Amino acid sequence: MSDNFELLWNTVRERARTLINPISYSTFIEHLVPVDVVNKKLVLRAASELTARTIVKNHLEKLCEAASSAGIGLTGVVVVVEGSEEFSLYEEPDALEETSVQLDPRFTFESYVVGTSNKFVVAAAKSVAEAPGENFNPLYIYGGTGLGKTHLMQAIANDILQKKPSLKVIYTTSEKFLNEYVDSMYSKKGTARDSESRFRSRYRNVDVLLIDDIQFWANKYGVQEAFFHAFNELFSQHKQIVISSDCPAKDLTTLEERLRTRFEGGLIADIQPPDVETKIAILKRKALEKKNVVPDDVLAFLVKNSDNNVRTLEGRLNTVIFASKLHEEPISLKLAAAALQESINTDEQEEITPEAIVRATCAFFNITEADLLGKNKRQEIVRARQVCAYLMCDMLALPLVTVGQILRRDHTTVGYSRDKIAELMRVNDKIHKEVEDVRSAILKQ
Repeated sequence: MSDNFELLWNTVRERARTLINPISYSTFIEHLVPVDVVNKKLVLRAASELTARTIVKNHLEKLCEAASSAGIGLTGVVVVVEGSEEFSLYEEPDALEETSVQLDPRFTFESYVVGTSNKFVVAAAKSVAEAPGENFNPLYIYGGTGLGKTHLMQAIANDILQKKPSLKVIYTTSEKFLNEYVDSMYSKKGTARDSESRFRSRYRNVDVLLIDDIQFWANKYGVQEAFFHAFNELFSQHKQIVISSDCPAKDLTTLEERLRTRFEGGLIADIQPPDVETKIAILKRKALEKKNVVPDDVLAFLVKNSDNNVRTLEGRLNTVIFASKLHEEPISLKLAAAALQESINTDEQEEITPEAIVRATCAFFNITEADLLGKNKRQEIVRARQVCAYLMCDMLALPLVTVGQILRRDHTTVGYSRDKIAELMRVNDKIHKEVEDVRSAILKQ
């Protein structure tokens, strides 16, 4: 049995232990043996057809939930029995997907607002883009949520592709790299029998490799090993490596020491929270992109009681623009205050805490804190959880892992909730208003 399969199963098994009653777990689940991964599903061998039949009938859904929520690139499980026709593996493994994460053409150096808080890291990024592999290799960028790491990473990639089209550039996320690693390591039959070598080739034969949010590889030593070898190969050939994270390299204590020391061997550049002038400049650019003119006093008001998250700033601006269109009024200080339900002369707000966001969310949706943090899957409670996760990421700039610990959810679930609400707010006015109403309630506590 592969140690890699065992590592995956240990992670899934620990989650399954919390979802399945202890007697059933010890009788049927604990003794399953991991033997393969096919199409992102962990293949588990049962001792008999009777055991397999009981698991499939009563516990398979919970096992699949444990696998898909574990954050290790799995989507479910398959139960097999050696020599059984009923419980044999019928799936043919998929070929390794090799599509890159799509770059956003709007993310350029020109559209990135530079201020005192980020001018050092922007200069480093531009230097890397001008001479990949020659200056600051690797470049390690870190900063809190919503401060522009992804924008800057993609700006490097877009700039290189525009000015040096002959270079092979891959920008990807840590989650996608992990998923491809799982496919390549464990799908070794049928059409994907050479997927492991193709995975190695894909990430070792590039001129520039950019990987976003590397902190999500915490405690995932298989993927760390894969990246370590790719890193060494690229570095020895003077190929450029750019990495982003939400914390300094030295704080990634759950990453292997040999990876941290390699990160620290390059240039480590942080994105600091923007000052007031930079916040106003960001809002001016965002307003211009939306073809709106916002008076300076309104911009100052929007910035005054905001946190350091650029997404929060843009959300406040969007609320005011939406109110202007809805009421067919020009943007003014009075309109902005009404749209955000804030007093123009309000005193400084007390520091916003996760507890305040939980209280306000529960009050708005008329649910208890136990409902919010528990396992109830009623639609209105799930939506409340998603809104709460979004606001914690948006207003506090907390890492997904931290929000997950507060809400008793996996960081991948938190990331999905944040992105889901952000997308719904763009297309659904009712959801947009709900979120902003909760935000206003938080600010008034």
